Amino acid sequence: MLDIIRIDQNARRSRATVVGDLVFLAGQVADDKNGDITQQTREALAKVDDMLARAGTDKSRLISVQIWLKSMDDFEAMNAIYDAWVVPGNTPTRACSKAELADQAYHIEVIALAARA
Repeated sequence: MLDIIRIDQNARRSRATVVGDLVFLAGQVADDKNGDITQQTREALAKVDDMLARAGTDKSRLISVQIWLKSMDDFEAMNAIYDAWVVPGNTPTRACSKAELADQAYHIEVIALAARA
């Protein structure tokens, strides 16, 4: 039986769950709800980095990333930040779609799956 490690858990969710060599991240959003798409993308990706580090891995081990945008008008600006963030040669599979986010102040939410280092 595989152990399950839950990181930053509360009564509703864990921000990350480790099962075997896989790390599942919950949706990561910016801290600053007033930021534009560029700032919120940087902050959300920084949280992905932090959660991966806490789980014993990093973005070079990403398997899959899902990106939810409030508006597809933000696609190019988000991609400018994302493309500079991913590790060349280790880009994960990715999906990006428009979604109604839980708080309309958010422009982006990022969900990721990674292998442990």
